[in-house]
Amino acid sequence: MQRSLKVKFAFFLLFCLTLIIGFNCSQHNYFDNTRQQSEQVRLTIFYPDIGSIWALMKLREIGFFKIDNLLVIGVYHEKERTDYQASIDFAQKNKLDWLKFHRLTGELNKDILFQNNELTDAFNNIFKKSDGVIFFGGADIPPYIYGEKTNLLTEIETPYRSFLETSFIFHLLGGNQDSTFVPLLNSNPDFPILGICLGCQSLNVGTGGTLIQDIWSEVYGKKTLEEAIALGKDQWHTNPYRRLFPEQDLIPYNMHPVKLLTAGKFVTELGFPSDANPFIMSAHHQMPGRLGKGMKISATSLDGKVIEALDHEIYPNVLGLQFHPEFPILYDRARTFRFLPEDEKAISLLEILEHHHPSFEFHQKIWKWFEEKLTTYHNSKN
Repeated sequence: MQRSLKVKFAFFLLFCLTLIIGFNCSQHNYFDNTRQQSEQVRLTIFYPDIGSIWALMKLREIGFFKIDNLLVIGVYHEKERTDYQASIDFAQKNKLDWLKFHRLTGELNKDILFQNNELTDAFNNIFKKSDGVIFFGGADIPPYIYGEKTNLLTEIETPYRSFLETSFIFHLLGGNQDSTFVPLLNSNPDFPILGICLGCQSLNVGTGGTLIQDIWSEVYGKKTLEEAIALGKDQWHTNPYRRLFPEQDLIPYNMHPVKLLTAGKFVTELGFPSDANPFIMSAHHQMPGRLGKGMKISATSLDGKVIEALDHEIYPNVLGLQFHPEFPILYDRARTFRFLPEDEKAISLLEILEHHHPSFEFHQKIWKWFEEKLTTYHNSKN
């Protein structure tokens, strides 16, 4: 009798362990266990850290990005340095039933990114089961990926993330690296892709372009922060005073106007006049250099020297933004910031957007445009 109880208890423990392992695996492999067709609009995001998730939560709360049947799937590579288990725990704690995750495995290195590789089948599967993709911001791309030496100001922090995202972009859009490669979007050209800051740079590198590794030194020829400050705020893409006076608690970002190109998407599709010059928030020291295959410039800094947005010559729903329209602090009137040491009064970023028409509408329309493209693409598949 005692032996029988021990056997039953052992089977019970094995059953519980199987459930735990199965539950843990199901948290990481959404695309392996779902059909190609879905009633939900499925948005895939890369770099699903807590900050990216928080940004989507806040955009949904303020109605900028509000698709009722939206499902977001965060994709990452197992060798990335970000703690994505923290993101999974965050989603569970906050009962985010609209958020799932998918972990990719398989060899990736700088020599096999822009060709068929161990992740090609996984990329095809994600593409077929998604209605659109967002590539979020982050750290510098290793220059060896785009065939250049590394500037002393370039900081390589997350190489596997760059391997994953630039390789997937190459599979989606093709690139100068191999003119014979057939991109996934050839089968569905209206597939929506949004790249934000690093995401914009990844779109360019993934299609065979390069990056300017430091704007102030390479574009403007400046060697010191003081020289960069003298350029004026319209030529700041981060806040130099934050680095110069860290004890002042100044905002690290900059708000500045951009110039919209007449042939770019903001004018031709979103309906803004080319002289609108909306204010945006930027937080970068790099930018696209030589353009990748099919990429074209749709916005620049006021002086025309810094690329602020890219779209695509062939695929109509591809948009790269060198700025950040997703940051929650842009739309939070209660949070205020100082930019300069002499600023006596802190100001909300929302107030800046509202004061410089049509800056608020510009941000609103970007998300509305992407929302409509996702929904339209989803409906066309179903």
